[in-house]
Amino acid sequence: MRWLGCYRLGPIWKALLVFVVIAFAGQLLGVIFNKSWMQPERPQSLYSLPSDNTQGSSLGSCQPHIHIMFLKTHKTASSTVLNLLYRFGEERDLKFALPFGYQFGYPLPFIAQRVKGYKSPHVGEFDIMGNHMRFNKPEVEKVMPPDTFYFSILRDPVALAESSYAYYKNVAPAFRRAKGLGDFADNPYKYYDPRLRNNHYARNLMWFDFGLDHTANFSLALAKRGVAAVRRNFKLILLSEYFDQSMVLLRHALCWPLDAVVSFSLNARQQVPTGRSAWVGKLIAPLALTDKQRVKLREWNALDWHLYQAFNLTFWQEVERFGRSRMETEVALLRTKREVLTRICLRDGGRPIEAGRIRDKTIRPFQSGLVKILGYELQSGLNNATWEACLRMIRPEIQYKDLLDLRQFPRAQQPSFAGGPPLKRESSILRADDHGGKRAKFQREEEVCKYSSDWSDRKV
Repeated sequence: MRWLGCYRLGPIWKALLVFVVIAFAGQLLGVIFNKSWMQPERPQSLYSLPSDNTQGSSLGSCQPHIHIMFLKTHKTASSTVLNLLYRFGEERDLKFALPFGYQFGYPLPFIAQRVKGYKSPHVGEFDIMGNHMRFNKPEVEKVMPPDTFYFSILRDPVALAESSYAYYKNVAPAFRRAKGLGDFADNPYKYYDPRLRNNHYARNLMWFDFGLDHTANFSLALAKRGVAAVRRNFKLILLSEYFDQSMVLLRHALCWPLDAVVSFSLNARQQVPTGRSAWVGKLIAPLALTDKQRVKLREWNALDWHLYQAFNLTFWQEVERFGRSRMETEVALLRTKREVLTRICLRDGGRPIEAGRIRDKTIRPFQSGLVKILGYELQSGLNNATWEACLRMIRPEIQYKDLLDLRQFPRAQQPSFAGGPPLKRESSILRADDHGGKRAKFQREEEVCKYSSDWSDRKV
């Protein structure tokens, strides 16, 4: 560089020299930081936040679980959980154990033959199972690998009863005959007959979903045996009332990044306005309960109440082991990520809206019973990668299941999307209104009833 001191440089040469030095320094920094700043944005950048540790506390050197069985209980926020399983599996091209319809023969106990592609040489090993079933461990084990992670979710039986009554008012004979949930709670034996079809929705519904005898008279010994059976079969039980804390525990148990458990509330039902007992044009019995009636409902659902209490205790023991401060930090980060995604993805500030107001018919949620199931609209002007990532988070359960089914079992009359070009925004692979009519017609009468009561699981 001695020659630089021998000559007087003009302005142009000085500028050129500065440019060369900056370029060289940039290349050096690129090597030091693995050139990450020069890489094109991946779709996952949708989740990025300006934080030193956007994924929460370290997961160490564990490997993500990809063999997962989720028992999708009714009215417990389980549709939101299933959505994140669908997203995780779709993004990694995992194989789903899917039903031929939308449930695995529910309310009959699960059998392996209910799984589409079971023992098919074209499918191989299944990775994720999560649609509604009445749990039957020996049959599930025929489908899922030995290292499968089993988990489920519970809800306070009183809140569950309120939601079940609203959704299954015209499905469960016990609810149909009662004037209101309070009337039912005051004298359930007046309306309940265990021999009648679909009355399982009216008593110990979670106990039933776990494959246990929901009509048995309560005894402490019976309740303890049931809890012990659930503990043997499931590695983690979540609580819908503490959904965000549940997601943190789940992501650590599965060794998943925090992004994988960020979600929007799906299948929310429209709330009855305060002091009113009806929606416009649709009269529904009051859901209001006195404190005494709440106690009666817990007594009526005594097996569910014991199950919930036992795993509520276990849940908070898990939180203590995890660390309260650590949990608060991760929950705050999870909620911040959700707020950011809400602003990016959703119109109307992220407020769910009635299905009829959603302009894209392909993402309208299925409507069931007397309640209105709400959905979302995406922001306009999103780029393709962001639009696809946002769409996955709000895609209703029926449509998502059909899309995965189509990719896993492509049919000759329909295009295959596995490995094919990305879907156009205008494409209508499946329509929500088809499910309410034409598609349901080819199912058996029992399946139509079960199908119509299957898509309203977000707790509200």
